[in-house]
Amino acid sequence: MSDAELDGATEGTFLVTHADDDSVLLRDVDRGQVHTLSENPGLEVDDAVEGVVAPEPPLELTAELVEVKERRSLSIRESREPPTTHEREIAAEQSVGELTREERAGIGELHIISVPEAETEAAVQDVLEDREATLGRAARLGVNRVEIRSAPGVVSVRYLP
Repeated sequence: MSDAELDGATEGTFLVTHADDDSVLLRDVDRGQVHTLSENPGLEVDDAVEGVVAPEPPLELTAELVEVKERRSLSIRESREPPTTHEREIAAEQSVGELTREERAGIGELHIISVPEAETEAAVQDVLEDREATLGRAARLGVNRVEIRSAPGVVSVRYLP
């Protein structure tokens, strides 16, 4: 165990879920733990931060970001582009409600979801509204953006560099 772990510090990848001038909420995307920073070191909502947080003495009720290895802004958007032919083929081979995860060439991942045709738009909205979970996954995968494509019966969530 490293010295950082011994003194209560946590190294990981964090998603900024709230930020104002005075404080920041960071969610550890691997462990789910939430850390409240007592001051904002220039972070914004939807930033992904790879670094180390440690409890602030003496009460250890808040934390401080003691090391930043990488910081990147994440984005999520719905695309006008339809799913690719490959994504539509995957969706056609699976049952409604089924999800296929596929690594992209290079960095990232594709999530292809088969949905009832009449519920395609609602499924896209569900992904957009579950922003924290979707961007948390993007942070964990090390990508910068999430693009959602759809066609009747198919939703493709693309985690891209």
